[in-house]
Amino acid sequence: MNSTAVLERQNEILRRNIETMIIKNNRDGLSRQENGFYHTMVKEWHQNQYEINQMRD
Repeated sequence: MNSTAVLERQNEILRRNIETMIIKNNRDGLSRQENGFYHTMVKEWHQNQYEINQMRD
């Protein structure tokens, strides 16, 4: 697999994990540690999106 495919796969996994965290947050709330993980995943997802867009241009 090339680097774009790897980033796209990683983005898909991050997106699913972020969705799970959002559902948990809406249902039960997040602990302090979970909230930190959530924000880290969102930042990483945005960074991957940026890198994918740069490779496509």
